[in-house]
Amino acid sequence: MPNTRPRRDGTRADGEPSPRRRPTLAAIAAEAGVSLPTVSKVVNGRPDVAPDTRARVERLLGEREYHRPGQRRGRRAGLVDLIFNGLDSPWAVEILRGVEDWCAAHSIGAAVSSVRHGSARPASWTSALASHDTDGVILVTSELTLPQLRQVREEGIPLVVVDPVSLPEPNLPSVGATNWAGGLAATDHLFGLGHRRIGAISGPADYLCSRARLDGYRSSLERVEIEFDQTLVRHGDFHHEGGFLRGGELLDLANRPTAIFAGSDQQALGVYEAARQRGLRIPQDLSVVGFDDLPVARWVSPPLTTVRQPLADMGRVAAEMLGDLIDGVSLRSQRVELSTELIVRESTASPAK
Repeated sequence: MPNTRPRRDGTRADGEPSPRRRPTLAAIAAEAGVSLPTVSKVVNGRPDVAPDTRARVERLLGEREYHRPGQRRGRRAGLVDLIFNGLDSPWAVEILRGVEDWCAAHSIGAAVSSVRHGSARPASWTSALASHDTDGVILVTSELTLPQLRQVREEGIPLVVVDPVSLPEPNLPSVGATNWAGGLAATDHLFGLGHRRIGAISGPADYLCSRARLDGYRSSLERVEIEFDQTLVRHGDFHHEGGFLRGGELLDLANRPTAIFAGSDQQALGVYEAARQRGLRIPQDLSVVGFDDLPVARWVSPPLTTVRQPLADMGRVAAEMLGDLIDGVSLRSQRVELSTELIVRESTASPAK
């Protein structure tokens, strides 16, 4: 069998030229003597790069025949990837609706997938991107590890994160909502009705949005000079079961709360069921506030007071940012936070005397 391994001159032992290996951004960064984020800025047309550095990186990109995002095979794929940490929630549907609105207006397709995180295959979704052409990725409420981020950047794939699990690095475009302000508004509303013993069911403790909403709750306590009581706080999972279980724990306290701020509408509906099973009426015996303003919030009985999170707009803005990155347009801001709004309905009232 002939020896076909490449020699130092770039040819194989049989005299044929070796296939050219695809250059990576990491290799170009090392050769240019700059960091990987700097090369990524140049590739994506960011302005905050020194002219001499930009020129050096651009020269190497040209010499190594590196293809820009959306042109990795000489053309646009006309497709973006939308990746969720689970699609079993109406929350995800609202985000998807916003992304699809933008995609439809720009004649771009969206490939939707769901990933579960585990130690066995932590980078599976990034590896899957190599199986098809994609112009960019929108990652929704999922953990982004450094190896995953490195792999996406080495492939030159534009990335925008929606509601990142942890604080995103400054160079990573992200979209979120004013979670702290929403938690503050929800708790202020309950204090305004006369409640003084207010429970809180946050989401997963390590989620950025969970911590921000709980911080808003604590800030409201400080404003009325009520001491924070850890026994009134629980961490749920943003789903019905988490609200049901954690809400039940709060309602079984010897001195139960007269109101509960649930960190999501689904958790709030779980609290509804926990209250029903204990013979408590909403809002006569217990006031409940949710977060998200999902379509179901206005149709449950009683209609749910909640903090409206502009979910569809968050998806649409993320898609707009991704479109700019694909086109090489510099973003005006790497972090966008859309405003939340308290929507008062019939699940809150003054506490019973």
